[in-house]
Amino acid sequence: MAFFDTFKDKAMDLAQTGVAKSKQLAEIAKLNLANAGEEDNIKKAYIELGKLYYAERGMAPEAAYAALCEKVTAAKVNIEENKARIDELKTEEGILEDDPVIMEVHPEEPVTPPAPPAGDDNVPPEEPPQF
Repeated sequence: MAFFDTFKDKAMDLAQTGVAKSKQLAEIAKLNLANAGEEDNIKKAYIELGKLYYAERGMAPEAAYAALCEKVTAAKVNIEENKARIDELKTEEGILEDDPVIMEVHPEEPVTPPAPPAGDDNVPPEEPPQF
């Protein structure tokens, strides 16, 4: 009978150790998730800080920020040129704003290609992946 009592005590100790370890792992996972959220908050704050700096000082930045401000300014100029060219092309071709072919791309949104028309028998079937 002493054997079973010893076995029972060891099993209880092992179970308690397992519960303690699982609590530790759960807390570690929770803290890692919280850290990831805080890192995301930092990234968002950096972006806002950069936008604010550019808005206030972008045309006359301090030397350390000049190259980055020039990149932003050049990108904005390119965007405006592209928009002007898009407008020209739309006017030339008589394309309407609600034409399904025209898609405006926003950096915050992922771009997904349009789905093929339903019942298009000319589309070859997808082949299963080769392993």
